[in-house]
Amino acid sequence: MASTSHSLSGASKLGIPSLFVIGAVCMYVGAAIGVFLFDTVDPAAVAWLRGFGAALVLVVWRRPWRHRAGAGGTWSVRRLCTAAAFGGATIGMNAMFYEAIARLPLGAAVAIEFLGPIAVAAAGSRKPGDVCALLLVVAGVGAIASAQFEGGEVGLVGIAFALGSAALWAAYIVLGKSVADAGQGLDDMAAGFGIASVILAVPLFGPFALAHADALGDWRIWVLGLGVGLLSSVVPYVLDQYVLVRVGRARFALLLALLPATATVVGAVVLTQIPTTLEAVGIAAVIAAVVVGGLPSGRDRGVVDVPPP
Repeated sequence: MASTSHSLSGASKLGIPSLFVIGAVCMYVGAAIGVFLFDTVDPAAVAWLRGFGAALVLVVWRRPWRHRAGAGGTWSVRRLCTAAAFGGATIGMNAMFYEAIARLPLGAAVAIEFLGPIAVAAAGSRKPGDVCALLLVVAGVGAIASAQFEGGEVGLVGIAFALGSAALWAAYIVLGKSVADAGQGLDDMAAGFGIASVILAVPLFGPFALAHADALGDWRIWVLGLGVGLLSSVVPYVLDQYVLVRVGRARFALLLALLPATATVVGAVVLTQIPTTLEAVGIAAVIAAVVVGGLPSGRDRGVVDVPPP
């Protein structure tokens, strides 16, 4: 990561929170592009395109098949399987997330997602702050869910997908620790995304390909898919790595509280999704939960559990 840190040294003049916000904006602008793609591509297929796009960029950049000196330099069956599981959990999480934002406002879906990592943090701790954080996020999700009752079946289905994404985010954190311990996080992410995108091509992208074979020749789908992968996974991941090295877990946890707010702003500006009062209360409760709990986790939309690899 030395070259990455050097290349970002000039950008650090913007301030660490600014870099974090830039990464978050890239992530959710990528998600907004995904919403626009829903007009022609199924949400699950968009999630696969995102994973494939991120894998393509990372594999070309990192060339993970090369052995590197130091920890994690040699590939083993266990390391490959762990990387593949991590990539599968990440792409699956994104598939659930895209199904959710096809039915829910972006900010609300992101807020519900935080139930996963906050539950993981609370399960591994007896601190009152973590328990309080869990209660706050449950209350926030409840408020968002109440706001969706007016939307009928579609809103409830969206909540179910967002909860599924939260569960996979929890799995992503656990697997991310193993990836971090391997010692070459970017290489493992590249390999994991590559393997998982191949394995998941049929269940996630196959139905769309069969139903719309003529659309496969549309270069715009592939370019936008690559853009979603770059914006939503690669750029935030690299920026998060840079930020984490300099601020540590506690301050990074506070910065994570910016994510639901950033998603809400992007949803309002790009997608004209103005939150209702109940949604705004729920999102605020989730933000408070992250601050109170000091959440020690990452986001992918592309980051592994803290500390990063």
